[in-house]
Amino acid sequence: MKIRELGLTIGKLPTGEKNCITDVEGVRVGHVTLDYPLDKQENEYACTGVTAILPHGGNLFQEKVTATSYVINGFGKTTGLVQVNELGVLESPIMLTNTFGVPAVTQGTLDYMLAENPEIGDTTGTINVVVGECNDSYLNSIRLFPVQPQHALEAIRKASTDQAEEGAVGAGKGMVCFGHKGGIGSSSRIVEEYTVGCLVLSNFGRKEELRGFQYRNGGGGEVGGISETSDGSIIMVLATDAPLSDRQLLRVAKRCGIGLGRTGSHFSHGSGDIVIAFSTAHKIAHFAEGVMTESRTQIREDHPLMNELFAAASEATEEAILNSLSQAVTTKGRAGHVVEHFDFRKEE
Repeated sequence: MKIRELGLTIGKLPTGEKNCITDVEGVRVGHVTLDYPLDKQENEYACTGVTAILPHGGNLFQEKVTATSYVINGFGKTTGLVQVNELGVLESPIMLTNTFGVPAVTQGTLDYMLAENPEIGDTTGTINVVVGECNDSYLNSIRLFPVQPQHALEAIRKASTDQAEEGAVGAGKGMVCFGHKGGIGSSSRIVEEYTVGCLVLSNFGRKEELRGFQYRNGGGGEVGGISETSDGSIIMVLATDAPLSDRQLLRVAKRCGIGLGRTGSHFSHGSGDIVIAFSTAHKIAHFAEGVMTESRTQIREDHPLMNELFAAASEATEEAILNSLSQAVTTKGRAGHVVEHFDFRKEE
């Protein structure tokens, strides 16, 4: 269940109808989950997957969206963020997977985009594919490369505007958060006529760092026990339909770190804490021959709405992380490892 179904409310802003990143009109999410023993490999298990986030249902290369990224702690292995930050646009799905799955997912996504756009690398330039990752090697036999290019293609094709499945699904299948089962979580906020949505891939923190006392009904003490996992990562994907420049979007993206910190994270040494953000308010055409200038509407920097967007980003991120915990189920993976679901209603 989402944490709101448990009676827990984060922040003051209202959520969207689905309380999900897909509340931002047009945004699509798709998962492929791998969950099976690997044949002829003792104690080896595929406990991983791929998640695809599409800013809209059209041709993403031909109709790019404003985008940015923000690295809180850079212990990560993403692709494509250098160009996103340089040009301020996103032209591919945002793909999430495990650390060693990045090359295969990049290949599968590239195959999809080349099939959609025969001109790429021929009569026009190349394409910048964006892939984020977290290390799921505690539960997943990461060295055996269970994620293959076709899984990226499948995740993209499955993407829909429905409420995204959360917990131990897609790229989140093998992830561990605060020593408990983590994975995919999502939440949204409404600010005036605009929507801010966040989807996280949570895989960070020790048990004792989770500020469980502030979430559990009736209060209580900190969560006890030392977890077997410590460092990890989190990818936070932030979407909005608010008309923002890439610089303004960066300012909003930085506030995701506030939501992350509120859960108990201190952005540890070995954690890749990364935000990838986009706005669907503008479609930037790839082909615009003979056009020298373009005009876009954006929110004034000093308008009170900017502060509300900052709050929305922090609230949605915090709640998305908690949903990744509350929606996940106890999961068994390689070498007999088991990671337990975190029960927000139970005192430890």
